[in-house]
Amino acid sequence: MSIRLSALDRSPVNKGENPTDGILNTVKLAQKAEELGFHRFWVSEHHGSDALAGSSPEILISYLVSQTNHIRIGSGGVMLQHYSPYKVAENFNLLSILAPGRIDLGVGRGPGGLPRSTHALTPAVNGEPISLEDKIDNLNRYLQPDGVEGLRAQPVPTSPPELYVLGTGQSSAELTAAQGLPYVYAHFINGDEPLLKESLSTYRTKFNATKGEVPELILAIYVLYADTDEEAERLAAEQVTYQVHLQSSGKTLSIQSLEHAERIGQQANEPYTISSKPTSIIYGTRETVVRKILNISEAHNIEEIMILPAVHKLEQRLQTYEWLSADIKQYQEAEKV
Repeated sequence: MSIRLSALDRSPVNKGENPTDGILNTVKLAQKAEELGFHRFWVSEHHGSDALAGSSPEILISYLVSQTNHIRIGSGGVMLQHYSPYKVAENFNLLSILAPGRIDLGVGRGPGGLPRSTHALTPAVNGEPISLEDKIDNLNRYLQPDGVEGLRAQPVPTSPPELYVLGTGQSSAELTAAQGLPYVYAHFINGDEPLLKESLSTYRTKFNATKGEVPELILAIYVLYADTDEEAERLAAEQVTYQVHLQSSGKTLSIQSLEHAERIGQQANEPYTISSKPTSIIYGTRETVVRKILNISEAHNIEEIMILPAVHKLEQRLQTYEWLSADIKQYQEAEKV
């Protein structure tokens, strides 16, 4: 089975670093991904965070395309609930003018930050809020040459951005299928195997072929290497995902930091609880990691894997790219024999 590698980066700011370091490290990673033949490189959107510097993916994308030559660059993703679909379409159309055939527009439904940050991004206004489903539908239509009711997102590029929807479950799978759009399943946020299987099945069986050509799936995963499987298991066990359950709204948010989870709960202005679970990570030695990736790809018939190293130091992230790229290439060369 042929596997295409891509990468997601969140521009982490490590201890002893500043936000400039975090952003410049992302640039180096994008250049390394291109050098190694990765298909695409995406950056995330986070707000009000000292630990993650990428607050504006469209601006970072514009710089990354200037520092690379051919790799696709995109968002993973723009938190569309905060913004006007028309303005997002304009931003990414302009990016596609600057880098034809290289721009991806991944959109997500998460808040991307603390409640206070969310409120600042989407202040209360008169009128009913627009649902995320309607925003995605409008965004997709604005990206078409004819626009919506004669309104086009200018400038209109010769090669428009490719639109993707990010998610971790049934509701996002159904929403994406109804829109006939490609679906990116964030395994690193929720790697529950039955949920993954059910979500991918829902997406494929309910895919609206009148809007999209064929279902297209990307699996985004955490990757962690160590010298032995036992050491990798120990390191993986140290990483915990905290879930903030907001009782009134019924929302559940997944966070990697307990402190951050508590701040979300305190700012939510509604009763909440916090639970924890092991973070979903593909871990082990080089041999074990590549075998696990091949197994999950074959089990779910997924040909594109987007990796996010479960480490923060630049050298470790670069090494993860190099090792996995080499091991996947070796496997695919062996398949040809």
